[in-house]
Amino acid sequence: MAPASERPPTPVSVIDQQRLTLKKELRQLLISLVLLVPLMVIAMSTMHLTRHLLWVALIQLVLTTAILVVNFHFFSRGFKALFKGVPNMDTLVAIGASAAYFYGIIVIVLLIFTDPTIHALYFEGSATIVTLVSLGKYFEHRAKIKTSNEINKLVQLAPKTCTVMIDGQQRTIAVSDLQVGDIIMIRPGDIVPVDAEIITGHGLLNQAVITGESLPVTKTVGDMVISATTNQDGTFTCRATKVGADTTLAQIVTLVEKASNSQAPIAKIADRVSGVFVPIVIVIALVTFIIWWSVGRDFATAFNFAISVLVISCPCALGLATPLAIMVATGKAAEHGILIKDAENLETLAHINTIVLDKTGTITTGELTVTAVRPLQNNLSSINLLQFCASIERYSQHPLAKAIVNHFTQQQGSYLEARNFTEIPGRGAKAQIGGRNLYVGNAKFVAPYLHNADKTRADALTQEYAAQGQTPIICATEDKLLGIIALADTLRPDSITAIKHLRALGLDVIMLTGDNTATAAAFARSVGISKIIANVLPAEKYQHVENLKAKGRRVLMVGDGINDSPALKAAHVGVAIGSGTDIAMDAAGMVLIKNSLNDLVTALQLGHRTITNIKLSLFWAFFYNALCIPLAAGVLYPWLHLALNPMFASLAMSLSSLCVVANALTLRGFKPRL
Repeated sequence: MAPASERPPTPVSVIDQQRLTLKKELRQLLISLVLLVPLMVIAMSTMHLTRHLLWVALIQLVLTTAILVVNFHFFSRGFKALFKGVPNMDTLVAIGASAAYFYGIIVIVLLIFTDPTIHALYFEGSATIVTLVSLGKYFEHRAKIKTSNEINKLVQLAPKTCTVMIDGQQRTIAVSDLQVGDIIMIRPGDIVPVDAEIITGHGLLNQAVITGESLPVTKTVGDMVISATTNQDGTFTCRATKVGADTTLAQIVTLVEKASNSQAPIAKIADRVSGVFVPIVIVIALVTFIIWWSVGRDFATAFNFAISVLVISCPCALGLATPLAIMVATGKAAEHGILIKDAENLETLAHINTIVLDKTGTITTGELTVTAVRPLQNNLSSINLLQFCASIERYSQHPLAKAIVNHFTQQQGSYLEARNFTEIPGRGAKAQIGGRNLYVGNAKFVAPYLHNADKTRADALTQEYAAQGQTPIICATEDKLLGIIALADTLRPDSITAIKHLRALGLDVIMLTGDNTATAAAFARSVGISKIIANVLPAEKYQHVENLKAKGRRVLMVGDGINDSPALKAAHVGVAIGSGTDIAMDAAGMVLIKNSLNDLVTALQLGHRTITNIKLSLFWAFFYNALCIPLAAGVLYPWLHLALNPMFASLAMSLSSLCVVANALTLRGFKPRL
């Protein structure tokens, strides 16, 4: 066994580390805010404290220094990126804050040695920049902490212990000690610990967490069972075929980790523009200094103009543009029942061109209901047929049986006495009612008791309902076909209209499901989807999403189950249905709380509107710089003796930020077009 120091961190330890980091960021943010408030008050009062300018300046220096030290990571990352030739938002923050800070120090020196009336400092600008950007970073990191939570939840699905057969005796051992070939005992209610092959007995396995199938599957000798699936009925022993990292559940965990750690394909808008803006500002400041010094001005004047260029370029408005719009947009999304976890998802929504939809629990409700009761004898009514079937099925625990019983209960009918009930797993059940043997089940189950004509008719009707995405249950006596009851996983009320709107937006809509092809095709036709991918396992869902991405498609995946989580993380935007599993919701970047696909349309429209809003805010931020930087550089000074007064510079920066705030608030008026 490897020493503790060499073992890879567990999901829990990763989560704990992320939480500690987030607490540290919150502490730094609170310190910055507490120090910034008195700094702003003092800065705004400077003009009224002319007798104590030096002391006021020194107090501002101390407060600002403390804030910059707390947020030193911006400077280390920003200048590191600059030296590597890839300046980003942190670089812009570092340069702007540094310029304002050192300008203030120079002013203090002038206050001491030359001009005691100077009072323009810019310390508050330096502190405000790093504090505002820290606020945005904190909320961004808080949303991303859930990445490891979902992995931990996946790990917790597997049982910690299991019962194995050793020399004919049952023993309880840790699942981690299982080896390939071990014989495992599975009883009703047990969770299958590893992938295995049944060697004796049978079971009714709920595989929804892995395959997404809405119906439990009967497994008998020779069939494979999958880790993390639940045995609802029956008892069996199975031989372990895959253990540890080779199990299906472990592979899902690996896929989620892989998708979570992959690099986001879209860079932040602010970083992209910063990569161009930062070098330009630096060059302008250097050129300004060189020109003013070369034309005979003193060093102080040339340096003052150069520093003014850097100060006026402080990215207050640029830093506010994205977080403010995101804050308003996420609040508006929440009003419509849409949980958006971070800014990247909103940015990416504007570029989505492919929608991938899971079927069960996403397009459908995931709940079985009776869709048709069809008597095939003239003297038999629908309620009589339903009564016969329900009187037998009430003794079964199969989901199909429960759906028939629930439907009959709603009709407020009375049950008939059924004797000698017998259930054949995966096929059907039989009992005696009124002295006659009745059989309820699939076509293969009742076939031995029917005449050839009825057999042919039963097969034809079975195919007819299956083609419609429905599951037929046949009821018969020993020599007569009584009728058919059809059941189906029902569509969500708004699935058809939502998919219609998605296609109207020019999006390519694909159904990706673990269900069989016939059922998937029937549902796809009913909601207007022409492209389907059926019979897929979790790893295949993930791979299909990756294949679409490899073809240059911008993919949005919608799902509700654990089996969807790798694909949700792999997609450019993963969207979970609110009624789905916690793991699916954690894996997704967005959650539709009201379980409505119409809200997906709303989210896409809001994404487009938000990105447009951010781009407009960035325009205002750079338009302000385009006007003020030449003035700060002294372009008009030789002719009009017009330079940028520090007070007007502060006002201009405030107005720029106010424009960005006002523009972001226009998102509050967003209304979906449905």
